[in-house]
Amino acid sequence: MVKLFTDVDLDGLGSGVLAKLAFGEQAKVSYCSYRNLNQRVEAFITNQENNNEETFITDLAVNEETEKKLAERFQAGKHIQVIDHHVTALHFNNYKWGSVKTEYESGKKTCATSLFYDYLNEKGRLDKSKALDEFVDLIRQYDTWEWDENNNIKAKRLNDLFHIMNREQFEEEMIKRLTENRESFDFTETENIILDIEEQKINRYIHSKSRQMVQTFVEDYCVGIVPAEQNMSELGNALNTQNPHLDMIVLLNLGGKKMGFRTIHDEVNVAEFAKRYGGGGHPKASGAELTRAAFETFVINVFDILPLKPDADRNEFNLKESETGSSYQNHKGEISYIFPSGDGEFYVFHNGEKVPPMFSTFMEAERFVKRSFSSWLRYDREYLVELSKYLKISENELKENYAEIISNRLVDIVGEK
Repeated sequence: MVKLFTDVDLDGLGSGVLAKLAFGEQAKVSYCSYRNLNQRVEAFITNQENNNEETFITDLAVNEETEKKLAERFQAGKHIQVIDHHVTALHFNNYKWGSVKTEYESGKKTCATSLFYDYLNEKGRLDKSKALDEFVDLIRQYDTWEWDENNNIKAKRLNDLFHIMNREQFEEEMIKRLTENRESFDFTETENIILDIEEQKINRYIHSKSRQMVQTFVEDYCVGIVPAEQNMSELGNALNTQNPHLDMIVLLNLGGKKMGFRTIHDEVNVAEFAKRYGGGGHPKASGAELTRAAFETFVINVFDILPLKPDADRNEFNLKESETGSSYQNHKGEISYIFPSGDGEFYVFHNGEKVPPMFSTFMEAERFVKRSFSSWLRYDREYLVELSKYLKISENELKENYAEIISNRLVDIVGEK
């Protein structure tokens, strides 16, 4: 028998499919989470009936106590092989039975499925095929988010299909498809129809969740916190893209007692941040268990914070990077303005007071406003009504001569509280 312990996500499933293609009925796969991995691994390796079984662990890292027991198993002449791609698992390379690689020599990022595929091929346990090559690389691109950079929608749709079907059904279908057609990997016509519907559903879900996110500081990080029990990768990426002023997005699966951390910033390492809560993962995508301490930090402490409103996206007058300035507001009713200085820099007024320093780009100024005051770009329909009342002119007159009026009354406008 060949025993594989692997993750419950698409990358973990990919490893499971490869194991069953390579070893057939001899392969027994346990899909695990960080919560139950150590218990399951220890129960297996301490059972003497499993002394002669080949044992693989992919895409997950055991804790220090279990790590020592794996080392003892190897020293006793019993098989163990850990294959991973997470930065937080690099210390397993200190063992002969550990193989952790975060990227290939080409610079492309790895995933557990691609590394396990390489291992099986090198050992002569599984022959390559065009279909398998594509299947494995789709998983790799999705898991590393390379698909987003390359706009490889097929990789994302594979993950969507994985979540639509139950694990057993998906695994069985992939094995059948990869066995029967070794030349190419494709979706069926029915699957494509279903995936089109799923895409619309995901977009609605992201739109809904974007209006539930709260903003706060945790340590020195400005974070967005949102409850989420599905489509966490897509949601995390979308919220990060919509809110680049945030250092990371924290996704809370309260039912599953799990947390996900996502960022788009190279200078932010969410894998290191996840370690504070007993988790780990990639520098830009990590996870951890939702402990009591984490529940207090990410739920209780932010319970009274109102959700962050999204920026207005259909304005004609109050626009970002406008020569006449951009107006922002927060839940306290505080008003901020960002104005170009005329020499390439930007300055900020908040509640009528000029806020130092000058900013070299609009994005830096906006980042300051959003992080400092939890503000959003005001909607024309509210902004123009208030401005016309303050200036004592009609809304139509304001619209017709907007740029001229703003320029002439700038001091009065920014002084408004």
